[in-house]
Amino acid sequence: PETVIAMLAAVSIGAVWSSCSPDFGIAGVLDRFAQIEPRVLIAADGYLYNGKRCDCLERVTEIAGNLTSVEAVFVVPLIDPSPDLSPIRAARPWAEALAPAAGLSFLPLPFDHPLYIMYSSGTTGVPKCIVHGAGGTLLQHLKEHRLHVGLGEGDVFFYFTTCGWMMWNWLVTGLASGATLVLYDGSPFAAEGERLLDAIDE
Repeated sequence: PETVIAMLAAVSIGAVWSSCSPDFGIAGVLDRFAQIEPRVLIAADGYLYNGKRCDCLERVTEIAGNLTSVEAVFVVPLIDPSPDLSPIRAARPWAEALAPAAGLSFLPLPFDHPLYIMYSSGTTGVPKCIVHGAGGTLLQHLKEHRLHVGLGEGDVFFYFTTCGWMMWNWLVTGLASGATLVLYDGSPFAAEGERLLDAIDE
C-alpha cells in the first residue's frame, strides 16, 4: 500500500514516478535510476518472502550513496518498526512523508505531461527508459480495464506483480474504475502453493 500511496502523491503534484522492486540488486536499480537522476528515493527497509526476512538497508545505503541527485530518502519500516537510518545519506523516516499538508491543490498540466518512466528488460545492455504520458496512460488503461476486462465500480481487482513490472502500473489504474485493489507482497508459492488461490477464494 505504501507504494501506491507514494505513487499517487507523486503524480498528484506533477512529479514523474519510476519504480524498481525491493528485490532488485544494487546494479539493477542503479542501471535504471542513474539515467533519470531522481530527487526523492522511497525505499522499504526490507521485505518478507516465504517466511524469510530480507533486509534492504545495506542496498539502500549504497544506492543512495551512488545517486547524487537524490535529496531525500524516505524509508518505509516494513520489517523493523524503527530501522537504523544513520548510514543512509539524506534518510528520513516514512512518517515524515505522511505529515498532514496544508491542503491539496492540483496544478493543471498538459495531456502528455510525463507520468511514469518504465524500462526495457535490459537483455541487450542497460535498460532503456520509456516515458509514459499522463493522459494517454489513463485512457489506455481505462479502455483496457472497462472494455477488455469489464472492470467497474465495486469490483475487486487483483494481478500478481511487483512494482518493478509495468503490470503494477496497470493494476493501480483500476482505482480509476472504482475497483478495490488487492495487493499481494511475498511468495506466490507460500502455504504449499495455495496462498494466491486462497486469497482469490477469500
